[in-house]
Formats: sequence, structure tokens, C-alpha cells
Amino acid sequence: MRALAVTIMDMIMLLSRQRGLDLRHHQLNRLVKGAEENIYESLKWAGLNWDEGPLVGGPYGPYRQSERAATYAKYADKLIESGHAYRCFCSKERLDKLKASAQKLHPPSMASYDRKCSHLTHEESEERAGSESFTVRFKTPIEYPEFFDILHGKLNLQTQVNHNDLRYDDPVLVKSDGLPTYHLANVVDDHLMKITHVIRGEEWLPSTPKHIAMYTAFGWAPPKFVHIPLLTSASDKKLSKRSGDIGVLSLAEKGILPEAMVNFVALFGWSPHKDAASGSTAPAQNSEIYTLDEMAKLFTLHGLTKGNAKVTDKKLLFLNKHYFAARLSTPTGFKEMSEQVYAAVHQFFDQPSDIPEATRTSFDYTVKILEAIKDSVTSLEFFTSRAHYLYVKPDLESDAAKRYVTNLKDAKPVALDVLQYTLDGLSAEPAAELDLAKAREFCDGVADKFADKLNKGKVFQALRYALTGSVPGVDIPTIISLLGTDISKSRLEIAINELKK
Repeated sequence: MRALAVTIMDMIMLLSRQRGLDLRHHQLNRLVKGAEENIYESLKWAGLNWDEGPLVGGPYGPYRQSERAATYAKYADKLIESGHAYRCFCSKERLDKLKASAQKLHPPSMASYDRKCSHLTHEESEERAGSESFTVRFKTPIEYPEFFDILHGKLNLQTQVNHNDLRYDDPVLVKSDGLPTYHLANVVDDHLMKITHVIRGEEWLPSTPKHIAMYTAFGWAPPKFVHIPLLTSASDKKLSKRSGDIGVLSLAEKGILPEAMVNFVALFGWSPHKDAASGSTAPAQNSEIYTLDEMAKLFTLHGLTKGNAKVTDKKLLFLNKHYFAARLSTPTGFKEMSEQVYAAVHQFFDQPSDIPEATRTSFDYTVKILEAIKDSVTSLEFFTSRAHYLYVKPDLESDAAKRYVTNLKDAKPVALDVLQYTLDGLSAEPAAELDLAKAREFCDGVADKFADKLNKGKVFQALRYALTGSVPGVDIPTIISLLGTDISKSRLEIAINELKK
């Protein structure tokens, strides 16, 4: 999701400036099988198509790091020749000892290397490189100059060192296997591909002075930098694949729509209202609902926001509900969504049900349900988690149902009276099924009957237990009108018997 957020930020900016798009993903050699394809699939699903990069080519290719090894080696050699980098032959054991000793200094040093290998002559380095394993390190300046970040302003970030035992923050540019690190690859690629603005996560802020020093060493002008906030969970923990946070395609499988996802993640580090306040000529809207093209018209770098962005389901589902309704508002969109819902509920067709098979397995029945509950739907998953009782029997042994019964305590007799009164009332109705208006009137009458004992919410909780197994979602009158009086009565009878146990 984080990669998608940064890509969307890039896309919005590029659309607003009418420029091409470059897509790269660093350290492809470390990706698990299928991960690269997952990235492409996620972007295409979100409607983010690129005119330059992997799969489509372009003037600055190749676009995979694994295919650019010769380029990185060439520029690493340039830094070695100019004295801005050197080969390091130190063993892992020696480097570990240096790191440990740096932490024991008072004050401790965040830099640990002693530059032992930087003192080798060119001839010594060349000779040892022919037979020994080595890395290439960048020779950083003792003090970094200030730099400007578009979001964070002027910054002066120095590595903490102990001047009585000076160590150096010389990052590895080329690993012992010959592959580049992010430090070298991003600087070389961004320069050669003529990147003007680097938009990335703020966890890279501490590395930016090193990167600017590398641009200086090469004699290149650095691009402008924008470091956007981290994405965090509701509990303020950083989102990551390692901690099991959900991916884009997983959300797609749960019924999240592409336009909702794009809208959702675009707001992670940018506020259209802040942009409007800063003098953007595009009209501001009193909402958070924007298409990609609308965001491009509103976008300026002044709208970027500081502080970590909390990722919560609530806003995503709010946006998804809006876009779901927008799709349903057109005949073509309604047909498309009906087919997707029908495919999603197929899993219930072979499960025990009190609804006639010919009814519940018909496409028309699903269309009827979608038409009735479209204002409540937040995603396709709604049908499998919040409306499945319209296809299968309610589970009165579920945790939610058992919890309802347990919490009734002394109110159980009243709940039984509610169910019995509703059953009697439905039995007295004409044979014709209740339409929604009549079902709503009927349910309001039940609530009024018990108003002196239970509030309306408690009355409907009892009915929800009987009709759905205490599953939240669709309102009670709609459920009764969809199930019909016969099935509703049958479920009420079963629930009454269950409560009497």
C-alpha cells in the first residue's frame, strides 16, 4: 500500500505538470517470486498506467536494477578514480567489532567505520581486488551541508560521532556480490533518468545528506526532495509487509474498488484543503472525494502534510461506499456490480438454507437484494460477511449470537415476547409478501408495542438475533421484505425455541 501511495503521489504531480512517468522498484533481486508481477498488477488494477518503465521500455532503460549492473559498476569506478569512494576489504568480524566498540564510546558513535581501507594505495587496492572479496564505500564529508526538503524545509542532519575516537559514516555503495545498494542505485538512476523531484518515505530523510554528497562528488545537480509521512496503523505502528499488513490486491479481493483505493491513499500525505488555502487556482471541494484527474488539478506541493498518516478501515469503507453507489447509479455499472456480487455469493449455494434453491441461486434474486441494500453496501465483501443470511440459514451458535443471549440476562423474557409478538403479527398478515414500506411500518409497530420496556434498538436486536444470528448490516425491515413472511416466521420460531432452552 505504501508503494502505491508514493506512486499515486508521483502520478498526481506528473499529471499536474503534464510529464511522463518513470516507475522503478529497487532491490528486485531480493523480491520473492511473483512480487514484481504483483507490483505491476496492483498498479494496473488501480488504473495507474505508465508510458515509460518496465514492460513498456523507454529512452532511459533498462528499468530493472538487475539489468543495470554494468552502469552502476561504471559510476562506482568513477567515484573510486576521483577519490570519493574506496574498496573496503574488511571482514564481517572486524566490522562487527567496530560497530560494537562505537556503541561503547561516550558519547556513542552512530558511525562505526575507521576508514582503514581508505588509506590503501591505488595499486594495493587494485591488486587485492583481483583475489579478495570487497565492498565499495563512499567517502562522506566530515560534516554535511544543510539541504532543503519541500515538505520539511531547511534541514541540517549530522551523524552523531565521538570526536575523540572519530569514526566515519561511509555507506556501502556496492556489496561484496557486486550488486549496488539503494544509495548508489537511486542517485545514478535519478540522474540518468532526469528525475526532477524525488518523492519517497520520510524514513529516507537521514540518508539524504549522503545522497546529496554523492551528487556533489559526481558533479551533478541534485533533484528536489519531498519526504512524505509514514503509514501507520490505528495504534501508531508502522505498516509493513513483515508485520502482516494487508496488500493492495488483498483489498481488491475483499471488494475494495480501484477508484476508492486511489482516492484513499492519495490523501495519506496530501490535503486538497491545504492546497486550496495556499492559493491553488483550482476550486476546492467540501469533501475528500476526488478522482485522479481532479486531484491533479488541485495538486501543488504546498498541500503536502507532515506527521504520520494513520490507515484506518473507516475512511476506506466510506470512500468505497461512495464509489460503489456511483457505479450502481448507471445501468452499465449496476449490471457489472450485480455480476460481481453474484459471483461472490456462489460460495453459499451448496450450504444449508431455508430459502428455496431456485430462488437463492437465481441471478434475479441477487439483483433484487442489491437493489434493496445498495445504500448500505461498503464493499463486495459486505455480501459475504454482512448479508450471507439472505442466502443461508442464520447461525444461532455463532459467537455473536451467543454473546447476545448471554447479555440478555433478565431481559430474556421481554426478548421472547418481542419475537412471539412479531411472529403472531406476521402470521396475521395477508398471504402477499410485505413490501419494504409495509415491512418498515410493521417493525415500527413492534417497537412501539414494547416502547415502555425496551428502546427501539433493543427491540431490533432481538429481531436481528432471530433473522440473522446477530449479524450487523442490513436493516430489519429490509431483511423481512427480502426473506418474505414465511421464512421470517420460520426463523422467529427457531429463535424462540432456542431462547427457551
